[in-house]
Amino acid sequence: MREIALDTETTGLNPRAGHRVVEIGCVEMINHVATGQVFHAYINPERDMPEEAFSVHGLSEAFLRDHPKFAEVVEKFLAFIGNDTLVIHNAQFDMGFLNAELERAGQPPLDMSRAIDTVKMARQKFPGAQASLDALCRRFAIDNSNRELHGALLDARLLADVYLELKGGRQTGLGLAGFGLDADIEQPAGLGGVRGVSGANANIRVETRQKRETRLFQPSAEELARHEAFIQTLGNALWKA
Repeated sequence: MREIALDTETTGLNPRAGHRVVEIGCVEMINHVATGQVFHAYINPERDMPEEAFSVHGLSEAFLRDHPKFAEVVEKFLAFIGNDTLVIHNAQFDMGFLNAELERAGQPPLDMSRAIDTVKMARQKFPGAQASLDALCRRFAIDNSNRELHGALLDARLLADVYLELKGGRQTGLGLAGFGLDADIEQPAGLGGVRGVSGANANIRVETRQKRETRLFQPSAEELARHEAFIQTLGNALWKA
């Protein structure tokens, strides 16, 4: 199961007011675990950078001026995310900005139904508690000491770890649930053999073992005699009935 942890940085809060995306960070996850495959791009917003936004992410107009425009990276971005589920912290915000950029680039919008909002997940799991990314990192003891400023790729990486914890933590993989093994495992050659896993799960080994019959352990005559002698020392033992 492939999912994409995604984050953006922008020039402001409202894409309909002329604010633009300036950074996109995506982290690939297979079965809720980051694989190390990422997409990252700084984007020239073709406008100034408000001081309020600069104080959040530290990306200046001068720095971004030398980077490609959204229309120049959109094909690579869409190829990376494919048709897979997008895991986003406050999905309405990022999806709104991405769809505004896609509209400008003449591309169809991303469907909100493909987005998982980790803010909603956190509020359902911990009602009344803070649901910011920093707060969730503290809750799950995820190291975010490098997060002095917001950065799309750094935040997407942290989000991938937070999402794993919101899904139940690393224990979720111990039973190999969700790995799609039924479809990828070849038929075993025989009892005691090893079934190979193809595709993305090629590093997973599933062993089959021959079932042994249950062994019965009967007490010896000496043990029975000692047990009977012990019962006789008890006052109202049920075993005397």
